[in-house]
Amino acid sequence: MFELIPFDRRVRSVATFDPFRDFDELERSFFGDTRAVSGFRTDVTDTGDAYKLEAELPGFKKDDIKIDIEDDCLTISAERSMENKEEDKHNFVKRERYYGSFSRSFDISGINADAIEANYTDGVLTLTMPKKQEQLPASRRVEIK
Repeated sequence: MFELIPFDRRVRSVATFDPFRDFDELERSFFGDTRAVSGFRTDVTDTGDAYKLEAELPGFKKDDIKIDIEDDCLTISAERSMENKEEDKHNFVKRERYYGSFSRSFDISGINADAIEANYTDGVLTLTMPKKQEQLPASRRVEIK
C-alpha cells in the first residue's frame, strides 16, 4: 500500500533557503534517520587536572565494550549482536533496536595515557583522563672558559 506524505505548505523565503537542509531531508526520507546508528553520545568536561569523558552506552554489557589506545588516539568501541532465537523470528511488530558495532575515537595527545581509569555503571562509561604535567626545561648556567 502507498504511504501518504503531506505536502509542505510553508512559504520559504530567499533568506531562509538552505539547500543542504533539503538534501538532509531527502536522505532521511530515503534511508531513514541514520543519526541513531552513527555512534554514541559523549560529554567531555575539564575538571582542572584531568578530563572526564562520559559516554552513553545503554544496553551494553561491560564485556562488549573495548577501550584501545594507539599512539595519541583513544578508541571506544562496543558491539551488540542480535540474538537469534527461533521463537522470536516472526513475532516482531516493529523493531527499533540496532545491532552492530559502534565506535568513536578521540585525540589524547595532552593526556597521561598510562593513568586513564574507566568505570561503567548504569549504561554510562566514565573515563578519567589525567592531563600531562607540563615539563619546563631545566634551567642551567653555562660556564664561560
